[in-house]
Amino acid sequence: MVATISDVLLTTAQKVGCRDQSKLRHTLDEATDKRQPLIEAVLDANLVDEERFFAELAETLRLPYAAEDKEPQEGLHHRFPAKLALRHRIYPEHVSTQEAVLLTYNPFDLSARQAVGQELRKRVHWKIASRHRILESLHQGYGVGAENFEELLEGREGQQEDDDLKQETTVLDEADEEATVMNFVNQIFREGLKERATDIHVEPLERDLRIRYRVDGKLIEVPVPPNMRLLQNSLVSRLKIMAHLDIAERRLPQDGRINLELDGEPIDVRVATIPSVNGESVALRLLTRKKFDMAAIGLDADTEAKFRKLIAYPNGIILITGPTGSGKSTTLYTLLKELNTKERRIVTIEDPVENKLDGIIQIAVKPEIDLTFATGLRSILRGDPNVIMVGEMRDQETVEIAIRGALTGHLVLSTLHTNDAVGGISRLLDMGIEPFMVSSSVRAFQAQRLVRTLCPHCKAAAHHEDAYLQAIGFPMEWKTRLYRPVGCRSCRNTGFSGRLAIMEICMMSEKLQEKINLRATAMELKAQALQDGMVPMRQYGFRKAAEGITTLDEVMTVTAASE
Repeated sequence: MVATISDVLLTTAQKVGCRDQSKLRHTLDEATDKRQPLIEAVLDANLVDEERFFAELAETLRLPYAAEDKEPQEGLHHRFPAKLALRHRIYPEHVSTQEAVLLTYNPFDLSARQAVGQELRKRVHWKIASRHRILESLHQGYGVGAENFEELLEGREGQQEDDDLKQETTVLDEADEEATVMNFVNQIFREGLKERATDIHVEPLERDLRIRYRVDGKLIEVPVPPNMRLLQNSLVSRLKIMAHLDIAERRLPQDGRINLELDGEPIDVRVATIPSVNGESVALRLLTRKKFDMAAIGLDADTEAKFRKLIAYPNGIILITGPTGSGKSTTLYTLLKELNTKERRIVTIEDPVENKLDGIIQIAVKPEIDLTFATGLRSILRGDPNVIMVGEMRDQETVEIAIRGALTGHLVLSTLHTNDAVGGISRLLDMGIEPFMVSSSVRAFQAQRLVRTLCPHCKAAAHHEDAYLQAIGFPMEWKTRLYRPVGCRSCRNTGFSGRLAIMEICMMSEKLQEKINLRATAMELKAQALQDGMVPMRQYGFRKAAEGITTLDEVMTVTAASE
């Protein structure tokens, strides 16, 4: 009796310890009825260990198993077509004039073998590898959008760049080019969402085009096809059209916004173009629809209690401080979400509006028509809101109007750029605000930073010298609870997955008010805040490190400027 493909897969899965054989059989029957690839059904069911499954399958079919990654062969793009590799998910481990060694995770795909035979016309040796390894190798080896790009430039591989390539788009078939660029842009966004990127940077270099994602605060370069520079101007123009910008203006920076939906998920993208000597650079900030809540920003019980006490006040100012990229906006939106009830009228003025919240009136500043924070805030106060959020306290006029609003019965939330919580007091005084106005209107100063959180799948115990721990003030009883990053498939070998805010809250007390009114020094103000119970940001971070959420090195790095 001849075994079917389904039988082979079931037997292989059973040998490697399938977690639910009957469920897998049902999955394969469904895939057969729908004429779907059976190997994909096995993997998507997530009932077997992928590496062990493919190793056993290779042994069953008497094919070599490629267990270890190898460096991609030089000039692979020219030896093996991207459209063939990506369409059939085949990775060329080695290609020469006489033979090719190809990796596949679906040895039953006859159409792939036929396509390879027609295209290569040389001896082919097949190996089996895991799906994850092949997909990752294709991504790294060919780059995002490689299949469409190759089809567009097929037969043009010997074409040289013109002297004026930096300013003029290479003449290509317009319909093909537009479709290719649209697909490429969509793939950039899809990859960014998949990688949890907060920003995408499209950067022209002298002879290439570089695309980088900012993931967990760090920039990672995205592989792109060779000669991607040929589509540089078309790519930038497409992004500018989507953002409703002037595509003819290449000498001045421009700002815009893109609203799109990818795979059912709505995305807002802030777009900023910058002219450079190599062409226009584009920065894309991905603003996915977040669910803002206290649990999401990882507050401990004491800090959450302080926040809830602050937002229960009917008036006063709550100031969130920290450098750019420290998560201040997320904290503000979380507080607004908690305050957003039918009994409260909430109005914000922002630059720009990053996230849209239902039930809240949000205003974007427009300096070109004299709609600034100060002028907008004056109008907001005339509308008698309960809660006001000001994107940033940038000047004395804005601060004075906000203080006036707080003293007349409004709760005001805003941000400042300072290194620590107590530094917010000095910043307001330096702006020319009278000490008594600061002490009587501000309820609290909060400072924060973002630290990367450890991947839960691969973190390992960390060891630090006692002398070092004592020098930085880390509680010695916690030293055995520290972890370090390792790196695995889940976290793309970074050891980290996601970010968390660590913070300190300086609550306004009577004694602190007295110090402010007497214009005490920054050191005296901080000493008083500590006496009043403020937990320093570094100590807050130490707790998170001892809980196995982040690393001690992350905490020390991000709090270096606040100590």
